[in-house]
Amino acid sequence: MTSSPPGTASDKLGRDVFIVAGVVVLGAIMSILDVTVVAVAQPTFMSEFDTTSAGAAWSMTGYTLALAAVIPTASWAASRFGTKRVYMASLILFLIGSVLCAMAWNIGSLVAFRVLQGFGGGLLMPIGMMIMTRAAGPERVGSVMAVLGIPMLLGPIMGPILGGWLIEIASWHWVFLINVPIGVIALVYAFFALPGGGAEPGKKIDFPGLLMLSPGLALFLFGVSSSAEERTFGTPRVYGPMIVGAILIIAFVWHAFRTTNPLLDLRLFRNSTLRVSVITMSLFAIAFFGASLLYPQYFIVVRGESTLMAGLLLAPQGLGAMLTMPIAGKMTDKIGPGKFVLAGLVLIAVGVAAFITLGTDTSYWFLCLALFVQGLGMGMTMMPIMSASLATLRGSEIADGSTLMNAIQQTSSSIGTAVITVIFTTMLAPLSRAIMQAGGDQTKTMNAMIENGVDVRDPAAVGAAGQNVISDIASTYGNTFIVATALVALTLIPAFFLPRKKMVAADTEEQPVPVALH
Repeated sequence: MTSSPPGTASDKLGRDVFIVAGVVVLGAIMSILDVTVVAVAQPTFMSEFDTTSAGAAWSMTGYTLALAAVIPTASWAASRFGTKRVYMASLILFLIGSVLCAMAWNIGSLVAFRVLQGFGGGLLMPIGMMIMTRAAGPERVGSVMAVLGIPMLLGPIMGPILGGWLIEIASWHWVFLINVPIGVIALVYAFFALPGGGAEPGKKIDFPGLLMLSPGLALFLFGVSSSAEERTFGTPRVYGPMIVGAILIIAFVWHAFRTTNPLLDLRLFRNSTLRVSVITMSLFAIAFFGASLLYPQYFIVVRGESTLMAGLLLAPQGLGAMLTMPIAGKMTDKIGPGKFVLAGLVLIAVGVAAFITLGTDTSYWFLCLALFVQGLGMGMTMMPIMSASLATLRGSEIADGSTLMNAIQQTSSSIGTAVITVIFTTMLAPLSRAIMQAGGDQTKTMNAMIENGVDVRDPAAVGAAGQNVISDIASTYGNTFIVATALVALTLIPAFFLPRKKMVAADTEEQPVPVALH
């Protein structure tokens, strides 16, 4: 192991760190892309497996619930078996799940195999963050998070492009089979590149905590995800699991502060930087991932674009993020994340607010520019927040901090998607009633028509009241973006308290920062 004191030239990322980063990024790409790629394939699953939109949606919900169930075990697993073993085991499980998904014969088997895939994918990001943070050291966590942030920010953008392209030129099976070559390369790469050791064979798992936190997160997210299908939070199928899940999570919090070896050490919240980072990340994920749901829908439903074209129209967002993310990562290490996050949130708010004026013929140049501005803000926001949460942690705290931030991000993004979906659905309800009363499709609401790919621009589908239906739908998207803009603006409040100077762990003066572990 080599090391050097903080504040020297070693603050730059070296070759050893980039080698480790390569394998972590490959795993992250698979895990994150798989969420958005499968979202594109929903209509295909409906026709191939003769199921409803609700049935097909379980291919996404099952994966999400598996992620929620397994993420809390990341810290313990890393300590018990070592990060290299856990990361490689997760890759293998994800690969097996991917192959089985491609072999699914009905929607039930697909959902079951997606759950298996989720158990592997759920550990890739938190374990990957642990590996990267330990390899680079706290002094360079901003730069290393910028590298890891590329798949996290580009996944939602590249997923629709890749998914649409694969389905068009091949078949839905390749949505999953594309993971195989990437996964095999990552597995071989991990075997040779990742540092071994670090395991504590005698470390016991906190079974009471596991029985509270994992089911609690899964039940809570099941209720949240069900709200998108039910189009309200006011039904027992939604609030029932949410209440039970919340009770279990609260019980875990009570338990974690009263046991010596909790599944997740919540005493980390005594660290004010971590506490502010968690609050900021929660609000940011709710706002960003909630708004991200609407962009491709608008392009497909209102403008009649294909899924592939909708993905291409989102590309400026990724380009903007790629420009600012490396700069923000390096500067975060030098002056802290506070200034960059605030500036980034302002850019995101401006970009989201531009969509409030949506119409049926809004200029694509204007919308792409707005998405590019959002991307600039994204690159200055998400990973600096992650950096702030981990830069002041040391030793075993890194494992708990990484696990905590991934659980928070997963939960918050699901909440954001659900909230925006319910708001959009509620705003569409009057339009649905008007169309049905005027002789439109009496068997489907406007939401169901959109979900099932019915061309709402066809007068035969929407009836006499639907002559201006596209204009009304575009206005509904615009009104929903008012809420999204407000959520982004709300994130400015906790972001104001993020550090605006170089972040240093409490014991930096006493311990050298590791450069690479071999």
